[in-house]
Amino acid sequence: MTPQAVNIAASAPPEVLGRLLDGLPEMSPQLRKAARYVLDNPREVGISSISELADAAGVKPNTLVRMARAVGFEGYDGFREPFREVIREGRQDFPDRARWLQSIARGGRHGELLIEMASGALSNIEALYAGITADALKAAADRIVQARTTYVLGVGIAHSVVRNFAYLAGMALESVVAIPKNGSLPVDDLVRAGPGDLLLAVTFQPYRTEVIQAVQAALEQKVSIIAITDSVASPIARDARQVFCVPTESAQFFTSTVALAALFETLMAFVIADAPDEVVASIERFHRHRHEIGVYWDEDAGR
Repeated sequence: MTPQAVNIAASAPPEVLGRLLDGLPEMSPQLRKAARYVLDNPREVGISSISELADAAGVKPNTLVRMARAVGFEGYDGFREPFREVIREGRQDFPDRARWLQSIARGGRHGELLIEMASGALSNIEALYAGITADALKAAADRIVQARTTYVLGVGIAHSVVRNFAYLAGMALESVVAIPKNGSLPVDDLVRAGPGDLLLAVTFQPYRTEVIQAVQAALEQKVSIIAITDSVASPIARDARQVFCVPTESAQFFTSTVALAALFETLMAFVIADAPDEVVASIERFHRHRHEIGVYWDEDAGR
């Protein structure tokens, strides 16, 4: 995978992360563990000592040294320097929310729960937008608009978000289809897919087998892939045309989908911006028809 295909985090040098990605298959399990941590937490490289990063990654400091050498650096200091340079150039600027968050924690145990959830949701949103660019979103939107058929696949926690995107896109483009359909297997829904088609596939750890199988089948049928996942080392990311990494951290037992919803809403905006003028007219007709048949409440009419 080339670095350009991935929404590289704003706190990371794309060339270095590209080397790590390309080298993953040949690395030993410990080196791969270290590399995966760096790929998923690039900002930590620039602000942490080697011992702190090793502890966070669950490896020995010498493993980080060997990882750096495996991707062409003489040592760890040379590997870390590009990450520090990105920070020095100010490409990542998160607002300080500490005082505001502390102010809402005055309600005892439930106030602490509120601050925990608010902090996590905001952090996920910030990390998402720090890691995507307008160019990447436009490229994805262009692919959706130009595809013969765009299949959007999400199961489990991603199911409702994917369906909502397909519903909204369907107002403008008849070519966007949510799968799986009516309890079918995703691979069955892709049986007629081929060159000119696009698959947006979504899965997070623990990765769903049916999504991985659908991506593999689509690749064999020459379908282009946009992977939406939680790591550039995800099994659906390797051969994708584009990869969007979505933060899903949560203090609770469930995976957060706040950032996923934000990504799809933003992508929807780019799709509309890229679509032909008649798409806007199509959306207007859709809503006008719904008003006419009484789908929407009309207060003046009493219905």
